[in-house]
Amino acid sequence: MRCHEEGAQLVLSNAPVALRMGEINKLAEAVNAPVIGADVTNMDDLKKLFEEAMKHFGGPVDFVLHSIGMGLNVRKGKHYVEMDYEWNKKTLDISAMSLHRVLRTAWDMDALSEGGSVVALTYIAAQRVFPDYNEMADAKALLESVTRSFGYHYGVRKKVRVNTVSQSPTRTTAGSGVKGFDGFINFAEKMSPLGNASADECADYCVTLFSDLTKMVTMQNLFHDGGYSTTGVTGAVIEQMEK
Repeated sequence: MRCHEEGAQLVLSNAPVALRMGEINKLAEAVNAPVIGADVTNMDDLKKLFEEAMKHFGGPVDFVLHSIGMGLNVRKGKHYVEMDYEWNKKTLDISAMSLHRVLRTAWDMDALSEGGSVVALTYIAAQRVFPDYNEMADAKALLESVTRSFGYHYGVRKKVRVNTVSQSPTRTTAGSGVKGFDGFINFAEKMSPLGNASADECADYCVTLFSDLTKMVTMQNLFHDGGYSTTGVTGAVIEQMEK
């Protein structure tokens, strides 16, 4: 929505099974954007997505937002030390290697504009232990690694920027499956000097990363969390512990 407000033309995509729920169609109507279904583990689907997007835009794509995550072991209630490895492979493929697939497809098709921008959403559990975040912590760590590695090659080739945004805990469909997620949110609020960054504020930040104002920022994991990531303790947390 924020990109639309800034004048961007958009193409929206989601997994075919998710399209049946209809939520994305409401957004598509609001921003006057086509919806193109794609399974991010299917290279043919991704090729079709970029083909149709470029046809819609009449040229290459200026920016891409990767906001994809699914933890099968989390959904199934499997503890980290007892994870099902076949489920874990699917988790890593959907939540992390999907970024590599998207970038690879765009690379092969020369689908991104010179100086374009790709942003993927991550979480600080990639660096710190949040026990109930489970396998998604590993997936986010891999996502950030793909960002750095592919970001290097895309920068050299076409000045394309690739970054991750490590957002405050935000209520999402994927996040709702994490045990104790409400506790995550409340603790982070007390641990952040500015409080938790909202989803709308994250959208604002992503707009800056898609713009030419950040054309020299790439291969970075950028914390957008109200200062949480660099705070040791706060008065609010101490007060809560002393009650």
